[in-house]
Amino acid sequence: MRVVSLVPSLTEAVAATLPGVLAGATDWCARPAGLDVPRIGGTKNPDVDRIVALAPDLVIANEEENRAPDLDALRAAGLPVLVTEVRTVSQAWPELDRVLTACGAPRRPRWLDEAEAAWAELPEPAERVTAVVPIWRRPWMVLGRDTFAGDVLARLGVDHLHAAHTDRYPRVPLEELRAAAPDLVVLPDEPYRFTADDGPEAFPGLRCALVSGRHLTWYGPSLTSAPRVLAGALRAARG
Repeated sequence: MRVVSLVPSLTEAVAATLPGVLAGATDWCARPAGLDVPRIGGTKNPDVDRIVALAPDLVIANEEENRAPDLDALRAAGLPVLVTEVRTVSQAWPELDRVLTACGAPRRPRWLDEAEAAWAELPEPAERVTAVVPIWRRPWMVLGRDTFAGDVLARLGVDHLHAAHTDRYPRVPLEELRAAAPDLVVLPDEPYRFTADDGPEAFPGLRCALVSGRHLTWYGPSLTSAPRVLAGALRAARG
């Protein structure tokens, strides 16, 4: 079985479960560390000809991270394409199982059972807090409706203030984000790499939580430790 992955989290999931199956991955597929496979461009601009030349048995993609025209071009070239949709934590389990089965996994991997158990055992939050969750700056963009990261945060007791926005990733002026006066500003290190020196200074007087973007937005082996890692970062920011 030869698989090309267009999604970093799925790349990590396949590599952890089926070593040697990946025939190609995007430039953004940084996990597992040291992954040595041909690179085929970005998630939004994959090199279709390069992928076709790799002759994979399957291309795995995601409806949000990858563009429909690229997936259509791969199908037109005769390649099977499996497209996932993961907008909640609950959706992650069957979709990951579906992907791994399609890639040749003979059984559900142990890490997937452990990840599902970690989220099922998560206690009800003792209290809830509000947040804005920037994912980009210049322009400022935040989590909106119907996102995986939003569901992750909700399960940890964080209600982001743009969950009912008409857009999934709306552009919101910085002044409006500040005026919302959330309990927290949650700043992940991807897709924009917010750091202690790049992000918090835009929100004077507000508590900022710097969190792992991989644990917030990836659905794969990182889901096993995500509840602990994210809860710790959120707790530290609240003091």
